[in-house]
Amino acid sequence: MADMTQQPPVAIIGGGLGGLSAAIHLRVKGYPVTIFEANERLGGRANRIEADGFAFDTGPSLLNYPWVFRNVFEIAGKRMEDYVELLPVEPAVAFQWEDGTRLQLTSEMDQLVQAFAKVEPGSGPGLQRFFADAGAKYDLAFQKLVNRNADSPLDWARAMSFAEMAKLGLWRSLYGEVGRFFKSPHIREALGAYGMYLGGSPFDLPGFFSILAYGELAYGLWLPKNGIYGLVEGLERLVRELGVEVHTNAPVDRILTRNGRACGLQMVSGETHEFPIVLSNVDACTTDLHLLRDEPIIEARRKKALRTRQTPGVLTFYWGVKGHIKGVGHHTIFLPDTYRESFDDLFKNKQIPRGLPFYTAAASETDPTLAPEGDTTLFVLVPTPVLSHLNGYDWDRGVETIKAQVIERMQAHGADLTPERIVHEQVYTPGDWKDRFGLYDGSAFGSAHTLFQLGPWRARNYASELPGMYYVGASTTPGTGMPMVMLSGAQVADRIAAHAH
Repeated sequence: MADMTQQPPVAIIGGGLGGLSAAIHLRVKGYPVTIFEANERLGGRANRIEADGFAFDTGPSLLNYPWVFRNVFEIAGKRMEDYVELLPVEPAVAFQWEDGTRLQLTSEMDQLVQAFAKVEPGSGPGLQRFFADAGAKYDLAFQKLVNRNADSPLDWARAMSFAEMAKLGLWRSLYGEVGRFFKSPHIREALGAYGMYLGGSPFDLPGFFSILAYGELAYGLWLPKNGIYGLVEGLERLVRELGVEVHTNAPVDRILTRNGRACGLQMVSGETHEFPIVLSNVDACTTDLHLLRDEPIIEARRKKALRTRQTPGVLTFYWGVKGHIKGVGHHTIFLPDTYRESFDDLFKNKQIPRGLPFYTAAASETDPTLAPEGDTTLFVLVPTPVLSHLNGYDWDRGVETIKAQVIERMQAHGADLTPERIVHEQVYTPGDWKDRFGLYDGSAFGSAHTLFQLGPWRARNYASELPGMYYVGASTTPGTGMPMVMLSGAQVADRIAAHAH
């Protein structure tokens, strides 16, 4: 570890995964680090609910790209296995349509070929070509794009040859890209459904994002022992061992500036703390519009925040269910037969889709310790427009209507779930997500990944107008999702170190 006495101290606002990753990378570089977390637990949206013997992860429900997380521990000279135990989730994700079609994804290639053949006979060669094509994109992305800071399109593109750039599929839609390899609309819909978490329709998002389905299939899906929060606990243990000072129940009211640079924090309590470097793990738009609300020098950045397209909001249910639920695996995505119309409702018509898509995660299927013996934890996520597009929506009535739709749809596919079996329930609306975790406009996954919100067009991880001000998390570079957020921590640490020289 570098000499700590030579580096200025850093305040990190928020102890989400991005903040924890940044804290580790900064400590390795020798920076004294203090985390100020508003909630009683670290983790950000990857948080925890415990009640009546059930334990729920509030946000992310599965871990992918395990090598990204392993690298964070290794950079500190540690073994991830000594902090976090990963349980394989196999089979991985099932897609279920109203017409009864079911596609079960798995990392076992022979079984995957069989599963695809049930939906599209003769699809084996297409699957092989898809793996080769998306695998090449994936390698390019992680070797040359998402692992480095780039401030201009030219700098971003310079890392690749023209031939490599052409392979990325940036000018085709995700749905069209998948259609190069499969004729079945069901397979195209399943592999395109990942677009919802990126803030766009698969009919509009770049084909480059075929890497999402590939990454899950090639590297598997995992659940840390004790749920995703088991990862947070492992990271928290590491940051404390590295000497990071952690304050929970410590909400920040605003970021202080002096002489045109960031200089510290004012807490909600009125207390102030001086820091020459401030790193916000609160959503970048929330940071610019609220935590830096009195700072005119970043006006251009605030205007950009107001124009930034966001990923959807989510309505989430946390159900403790008595007994085992028949026919429910760890992770199921329920898609409507009106697939395109659902995306149009969400992104164009600004309404909760009439053909309701949703996913369920029963983490106790993989880790039974998350529920009382024989019982089930069930997490349900329903995408919604962001709050500004749902003015006047009656959430009390909406929650009950959507709950009934979810249970009815699950029952239609053989699940023996009834309302009476739900012995514990908590619900987070997009407003709850905004209030609890500072998510701008209730957007669940941060800024969207449209073509001109990628790479150098995405919100930078520093404020060029305000020296000493930095950003980490889903809404800055490289993007949303747990692996990207962990990489975000490495990138901003590199940025801070580069600016110091």
